[in-house]
Amino acid sequence: MASIQPFKALRPQPQLASQVASRPYDVLNSKEAREEAGGNAHSFLHITKSEIDLPENTDIHTQAVYDKAKENLAAFIQRGFLFREEKPCYYIYQLVMNGRSQTGLVAASSVDDYEKDIIKKHEFTRPEKEQDRINHIKTSGAQTGNVFLAYRNVAELDKLIEDWKTTHHPVYNFTADDNISHTIWVVNSDQTIKAITDIFATVVPATYIADGHHRAASAAKVRKALGQQATPEANYFLTTLFPSNQLYIMDYNRVVKDLNGLTEAELLQKLTADFTVEKITAPLAPENLHEFGMYLKGQWYKLTSKEGTYTTDPIGILDVSILSNNVLDKLLGIKDQRTDKRIDFIGGIRGLSELEKRVNSGEMAVAFSLHPVTIQQLFDIADSGNVMPPKSTWFEPKLRDGLLTHLIA
Repeated sequence: MASIQPFKALRPQPQLASQVASRPYDVLNSKEAREEAGGNAHSFLHITKSEIDLPENTDIHTQAVYDKAKENLAAFIQRGFLFREEKPCYYIYQLVMNGRSQTGLVAASSVDDYEKDIIKKHEFTRPEKEQDRINHIKTSGAQTGNVFLAYRNVAELDKLIEDWKTTHHPVYNFTADDNISHTIWVVNSDQTIKAITDIFATVVPATYIADGHHRAASAAKVRKALGQQATPEANYFLTTLFPSNQLYIMDYNRVVKDLNGLTEAELLQKLTADFTVEKITAPLAPENLHEFGMYLKGQWYKLTSKEGTYTTDPIGILDVSILSNNVLDKLLGIKDQRTDKRIDFIGGIRGLSELEKRVNSGEMAVAFSLHPVTIQQLFDIADSGNVMPPKSTWFEPKLRDGLLTHLIA
């Protein structure tokens, strides 16, 4: 069963919450982070993207960047921007985007659960991204990035969280510049804390990483590296757990730099072996499984998988697998999407216009839009012990960094 515990969050003074809260470090590049934090001395980007306070040509993986993060975190605490909770608590985090609300529980989840596969994975990780977070956590002594976990909803826990929301005032409640609202409640009742812990320990057999595979893997490797020097806090890592009935998965699309030596006409001809290819007049966000949009040389096409081009096992039936096997690998020569520099991934939040932009600019040769993976597909794959192709799921809205940080030193 799942093991979670409350923790003493490092968090901002209420009047500073909206200024401190920042988008996750891995959805911004350095230039975007500089612009977003410009003129805002309270932005948590000074900690999660600390290269913004160093010369512009600084290698973002150099030790100086991690040292700057540690320095900035200490300064935020010293100046009173952030303070640490007096007792271990759980936290309820509600996000609202486009009128749609979802609520999760912020907790410290067990590294042992991660290593024993009670916290289930569905993606491989990239070593260089792991190492970046390992260095950041070890140097700063803080887990600043949240791991987004899902679990099959439990009615008793749903009710407990809703009851707390309706009978207590939030400590933070603001709408960010992107019109997503963020509301957080502190659960500080010993009785309620125990009830939540017990529900997970007795009713929730497993949780699933929805977003944050690298942050989770890094937390486990930091504990191992610290060895006997690891604090009790290092046995746990920062997570927000969402029940499955609250989650919304968006599409995660692909763009490719070249056609692997093929002409546009040759690619279209070869696609007809595995797909029905139809020229269309507008951008396509596929509404059905096994349908794809393709943008090639200013023209959109609808690709529909033919019978027999995919298997019915949890991995083979995924649209990301069908595209990977029958197009990216077979025709475009992309064998490993984790390492091949010819492919890039576009989160659905950026829209189909971003696909057109990348191709029209000449930077990319072709773009593909996909139907989103379902939460049940994610559960099925993780339960089967398999992994999806990289960048298969995009969750929105994103949790903000800086509102709740887990200290391990």
